[in-house]
Amino acid sequence: MSVTAPRGFVAAGVACGIKASGNLDLALVATDDAAPVACAGVFTPNRAAAPSVQVSREHLRSSGGRAAAVVLSSGNANAATGSRGRADVDTMCELVGAGLGVEPGAVLVAQTGLIGIPLPMDPVRRGIPALVAARAPTADAAAAAATAIMTTDTVRKESVVRGDGFTVGAMAKGAAMLAPAMATMLAVCTTDAVAGPAELAAALRHAVDGSFNRMTVDGCMSTNDTVVVLASGRSGVTPSPAALAAAVGQACGELAAAMVGDAEGATKVAHVVVQGAASDAEAYRAARQVADSLLVKCSLNGEDPYWGRVVSELGAAPVAFDLDRVSVAYGGTTVCAGGVAADHDTEAVRAHMAGRSITITCDLGLGPGQAAVLTTDLGYGYIDENRGTS
Repeated sequence: MSVTAPRGFVAAGVACGIKASGNLDLALVATDDAAPVACAGVFTPNRAAAPSVQVSREHLRSSGGRAAAVVLSSGNANAATGSRGRADVDTMCELVGAGLGVEPGAVLVAQTGLIGIPLPMDPVRRGIPALVAARAPTADAAAAAATAIMTTDTVRKESVVRGDGFTVGAMAKGAAMLAPAMATMLAVCTTDAVAGPAELAAALRHAVDGSFNRMTVDGCMSTNDTVVVLASGRSGVTPSPAALAAAVGQACGELAAAMVGDAEGATKVAHVVVQGAASDAEAYRAARQVADSLLVKCSLNGEDPYWGRVVSELGAAPVAFDLDRVSVAYGGTTVCAGGVAADHDTEAVRAHMAGRSITITCDLGLGPGQAAVLTTDLGYGYIDENRGTS
């Protein structure tokens, strides 16, 4: 179970015909009584944001942070589609609202798929009534919803975290165009904790910053990124802000790791750790510089511990830097110290590079700052997937 694990939620997933394959492509997560509950969202900062993002932002703002349902579609991003795209999102909210017996403003929308292509609304109009009718509080319903939001994903991405008397459930999609702030991703989190919109928003911002904003596959930012959390309050437990943030953060962290692990064409998952920076913020900027480097990614794919590329990226990052203080290690084995090559156990490094998970630790030797970014290699599969419209 994922989004239906917390008390008070139902889900559904159906095939309506957006995808030519006939695969599931329409999902719903809603409160079981269709009553609006506390809700918060984090959305892409891309200025070409899709209508689904624009409408969901407006609905949360106008409702004071309350929603009864999130409807999600895959196979078409409905981005860069002009006034028609906005009208289509409004229609989706109206149809879901009518089916649940709530105002359209209580419905949020998330979409993923190809950009610049109008949404095929006939199948959506036919599909939404069936979607609403299929909603259930079961594990199978949650799995169907998580499956329906997949595009190039190869596996469902779900998480359940048990807090002290409350539960957080979550589902997501994402396999490419993954970059900090956020990624090409949709995620819905549910909890039965008692929390208001402000508390939820704070917890979600903390969770996103420590998870989705700390991963990158290709450095590309999407038009549709949406993460939403809803709180039913059915547990009767009011967790501390720290406990709520920790539970939501753990769920989002598990989803982020699953996204990177399922990245298009990836053969390696890499943790780029920077320590010894002047500040945590500078450590993050340096780690992201290394994680986004196409040359470093190619080295990872070739299982080549070419630390010179790592040092070059650290020097290019907008942070305090002194080459004579820099060290780089692969899997705990230092290969560069004081900015020059270090004697090391080459077999240990070779064995580490041959594994699925690789850790690159960089020490700038300047201060207490530290941060990490999760990334992947750049493999042939990524090129094959993205050399055409996909």
